[in-house]
Amino acid sequence: MPPRICLSLSLVAFALLLGGCNSSDDSDGSPQTLVVGMEMAYPPFEMRGADNEPDGISVRMAEDLGKFLGRPVELRDVEWSGIIPALTSGKIDLIISSMTRTAEREKTIAFSDNYVTNGLCMLVGVDSPIQSVADLKAGQHKVAVKLATTGQQWAKDNLPGVDLILLDDAGACAIEVVQGKVDAFIYDQISIYQYWKAHVAETRPILQPIREESWAVGMRHGEDALKNEVNRFLAFYRESGGFEVLAERYMAEPKEAFEGLGVPFIFH
Repeated sequence: MPPRICLSLSLVAFALLLGGCNSSDDSDGSPQTLVVGMEMAYPPFEMRGADNEPDGISVRMAEDLGKFLGRPVELRDVEWSGIIPALTSGKIDLIISSMTRTAEREKTIAFSDNYVTNGLCMLVGVDSPIQSVADLKAGQHKVAVKLATTGQQWAKDNLPGVDLILLDDAGACAIEVVQGKVDAFIYDQISIYQYWKAHVAETRPILQPIREESWAVGMRHGEDALKNEVNRFLAFYRESGGFEVLAERYMAEPKEAFEGLGVPFIFH
């Protein structure tokens, strides 16, 4: 059977399974809207399509979570630096935005079970002699990082004396490498791969992870019932092939490339 037909059948089977799950949170029996926050500037996970409508793996995952819970979903595009305050202040109910679980973040918010293993890596100039983070030297190199990310925190903790260039936008960090203004950009593997593909003539990816990280859904502390429901959904999604369907739809090329390099990028 051709692969596309197999994928189509998988989608049909998955949709049937998803439609069979239903729950409601309101005491009067009416479904309560689930407000999900994400920064729609991180393709292929959180982005806007050609029609400017929300699209990507996290968007589809949030919609499927709503179907699983029997609740309508409202997606809110939230700037990354404000996404945790939006959650703690009650403006959103969940963060589904490729967020890395960290001990520092866990002081402020709770997390679901993990659903992705990813890693930090680097983008450097195409002719750069840099081969690993060990080559970044204090007083010699400049490194771009996006504000409020684990890349910024890692660089701050592990690259003393290296000049860190802090920017609000990941694309701007990549352009700093393209233009030779910095020696490296530290960010996650999928993004580094995509920025390299967009600037093959000027950049080179170092995809072997500096450190591995896990993504999870963010929520408020104390909301144990919602956390249990989200974890139940993640287990269902994993077992029913939901992650595989989305990976095939949105990231078939990088997934194949990563597997060929022996670099981990795993839905689990």
